[in-house]
Amino acid sequence: MTAIGLSEIEQARFNMIEQQIRTWEVLDPKVLQALFTVRRERFVPPGFQGLAFSDIELPLNINAIDTRETMLAPRVEARLAQELQLGANDCVLEIGTGSGYQAALLAQLAQQVTSIEIDSRIAAFGEQNLQRNQVGNVKVEVGAAHAGWGTAEYDAILLTGSTPTVPDALKYQLCIGGRMVVVVGQSPIMTAYRITRTDAASFDTTSLFDTVIKPLRGTAVSKFKF
Repeated sequence: MTAIGLSEIEQARFNMIEQQIRTWEVLDPKVLQALFTVRRERFVPPGFQGLAFSDIELPLNINAIDTRETMLAPRVEARLAQELQLGANDCVLEIGTGSGYQAALLAQLAQQVTSIEIDSRIAAFGEQNLQRNQVGNVKVEVGAAHAGWGTAEYDAILLTGSTPTVPDALKYQLCIGGRMVVVVGQSPIMTAYRITRTDAASFDTTSLFDTVIKPLRGTAVSKFKF
């Protein structure tokens, strides 16, 4: 791969934001600034730096091992971050750490991010990326969180993989006024929703956009019946 100069990298980042992300209705100035601040090329797997700003998902190959997971396309990462409607004092639960890039974006917009990754290899990769890029307000933990994580309540929850149905346990880990963004459905039809907890037992659901992303591990519905 040919080395890319600094000015070329910044031009590629600018083009990604202007041509891919703005056109996908990501217009929040705080989110756009986070996209400039967080260096996406420093989070992609080795060998893929030249594709860091492309409008594609990138395979999370770690130490020549195919984990069968991917980084989401930049426009999807940006839109998910925007739709959480984060404030500077918010505490966020992210389910699916991946490369750590999405967590780093959220960390620019919120006070604290707790990121849960089911695959210990991927968790280590994401945590190393976060540490190397001096993102100090993200805590990475290993485990399965699609059915809830501990007893804490959060201002915002993001699932970075799709799920067949909205996980009720996670809804009840939202603070009053808290927002969860989740992609629901099965390929080829999935929709991103924002679910807002309005009081102890009530939630408002807003349909955001259609997309297709990989299922969150442990949530896929089997195609076979026994």
